[in-house]
Amino acid sequence: MFIEPMLLATAPAPFSDSHYIFEPKIDGHRLLFSQQSGRIRLYTRHETECTQQYPELLVPFDDDILLDGEVACAGPDGVDFEEVMVRFKASKDQCIKQLTTSSPVTFVVFDILQYKGQDLRKMPLLQRKEILAGIKMPNQQFGVIPFVEGAGEALFEQMVNRKLERMVGKRKNSLYVSSRSPAWQKVINWSYTNVIITGYRKNEFGLLAAVQNESGGLRSAGIVEYVTKATRKEFYSKSQFLVTGEDKKFVYLNPMIQGRVKYRNWFNSGMLRTPVLTELNY
Repeated sequence: MFIEPMLLATAPAPFSDSHYIFEPKIDGHRLLFSQQSGRIRLYTRHETECTQQYPELLVPFDDDILLDGEVACAGPDGVDFEEVMVRFKASKDQCIKQLTTSSPVTFVVFDILQYKGQDLRKMPLLQRKEILAGIKMPNQQFGVIPFVEGAGEALFEQMVNRKLERMVGKRKNSLYVSSRSPAWQKVINWSYTNVIITGYRKNEFGLLAAVQNESGGLRSAGIVEYVTKATRKEFYSKSQFLVTGEDKKFVYLNPMIQGRVKYRNWFNSGMLRTPVLTELNY
């Protein structure tokens, strides 16, 4: 059984509020665990079935259940988003079997939507949390996310110190709705860096970002896609004098424009993850 998941709004800054609980946001991908009439099926937030990819999670609970959470892989420096994407994209049985041993996943549960045939979505969040806390997890690949009440700013400070990326604040009395809701809000621990703009993408606009390498030259750091219309208009007017060439996809520039971006982290490939432009200097 699949139910459209409840999605997060974005808070502009960390906050504390006695009407909220606060949880760390695990850097994996959303997973719905469905056990109906003893049959287990796993879904992403987009209803893509991924039961085959995670055999270590196909362990039954004591009764039918529908859980919401994040599936993640542990790495040497914490949760490894790229590794869980490798698991998600694996399709061959032998590869999946090998990855189950080399890169096992953990399903971190943060909500319970159904249990023993009862729909729990109209219960307040804290009541659902109490039910979840009383359920025995079937093996060590399952865990329940911890939370604190009210003290969001203190939790966020701990996350920054531990280099964790996101926190979620949820209203204690929130019902589970299948839409994006301000009752659940994420706060992102952004990092910032300076980049050099070396060109732009023609169709779906994006700035080609580069950073200095160890030898003082430039290397690609990805494409910055989140650029406002006003900034884009100004960029076109200023960059037309810097064009050095183009092809079907890109226009290339003399690297004279500097920018500053906020980003989630660095991929192992050296690319920025989710870069967002905050400033351009001409």
